[in-house]
Amino acid sequence: MGVSKQTFWRMENAMPTKLNPLFLKRLCELYEVGDEQRAVVLTLAEESRKRGWWHTFDDAIPKTFGLFVGLEDAAHRIVSFQTTLLPGLLHTRAYRRALIWTEYPNMPTNDVEIAVEIGMRRQARLNSGSNLLTLDVYVDESALRRLTGSAELMADQMRHLADVGQLPNVSVRVIPALTGTYRAVVVGAFVLLEFPPHPTAYLTEPPVVYVQGFTGDLYLERPEEIETYREVCTDLRRLSLDEAESRALILEIAEEYAA
Repeated sequence: MGVSKQTFWRMENAMPTKLNPLFLKRLCELYEVGDEQRAVVLTLAEESRKRGWWHTFDDAIPKTFGLFVGLEDAAHRIVSFQTTLLPGLLHTRAYRRALIWTEYPNMPTNDVEIAVEIGMRRQARLNSGSNLLTLDVYVDESALRRLTGSAELMADQMRHLADVGQLPNVSVRVIPALTGTYRAVVVGAFVLLEFPPHPTAYLTEPPVVYVQGFTGDLYLERPEEIETYREVCTDLRRLSLDEAESRALILEIAEEYAA
């Protein structure tokens, strides 16, 4: 292979090292790897060399959340259900800033603004011409009525929510308070990410369910787990107002905040 024993040891033990495709091809020959598996290894090596926009903010994004941002950027469809707060892809700058101050009251102002900018960069795909994201949002009415920051801030956030919901690739639907307690409330907030088909079929990423936790996040990908959450999504479609009714309610709440 033409590499030192130390480099080879680092590769064998999954230590950070530069993966030269020539090295990988030679290793596949030495280990008598089949053509199909060799193609998988080389494709993964090529994809690992690509860097997303979020890597520019490595110091500002926690490692666990950085994984989610990468998955979010790779997904072509996202289903989000929220019960207490609005999903990050629909935040205004002011709403996002207020949430950060609430969770991290001692965070330096400059760090707060970087976090806000990251949130805005995540939203760019909602209006992207080349890499458009399809977003289906289900939000409990209680999240719309939970005051965050100020009434003026919330009025602006509601109007923004109504406007974004009119994009052809975005659906915003509200589960009204009079629905009472339903299955998804017990399940809790989650994000279902679906990925586009890969040119090589067996390299297509399976769906992932992301559940955010205060001390640790969960990434669920077993077929039975995904199927359970799809059933919850079916319940949400049945219980929620349609898009027009949802928009009307959101604008009504906006007027209440503005009064």
